[in-house]
Amino acid sequence: MLDQIARHGLVDLDIDAKGDLHIDGHHTVEDVGITFGQAVLKAVGDKKGIRRYGHAYVPLDEALSRVVIDFSGRPGLILNVPFKSGMIGTFDVQLVHEFFRGFCNHAFVTLHIDNLRGENAHHQCETVFKAFARALRAALELDPRSAGTIPSTKGSL
Repeated sequence: MLDQIARHGLVDLDIDAKGDLHIDGHHTVEDVGITFGQAVLKAVGDKKGIRRYGHAYVPLDEALSRVVIDFSGRPGLILNVPFKSGMIGTFDVQLVHEFFRGFCNHAFVTLHIDNLRGENAHHQCETVFKAFARALRAALELDPRSAGTIPSTKGSL
């Protein structure tokens, strides 16, 4: 799923994670989300010129997901994904929440993730990550009409 972020978000990712996978993937997945959030926060800097908001809908066969992101400076996550299975291979789908919570809390973004339909847990998960990548890409795009200003009426984010 991290490859989906790289490909659809046009994000260069090089992740080398080691963890206590012999127990379970919880801490490793959470730590990858935290680290990715910290890296995005650092890369975004003062947020001058970015669009700030991004959204995307992504279908895959019977599944459809929507993701909306705001580089608000306030962490928040609403995740509504009624996975049809608890596991995708050896991956516990509860860890999707842990990844995105770690990301939001450390990138200081508000993120709404909704799986609108789906019967296959793998398709549900893949549409979530692809939509996240495309929403992230849209929010971080430079807006040529903003003249390098911070996208806020308060003047700060």
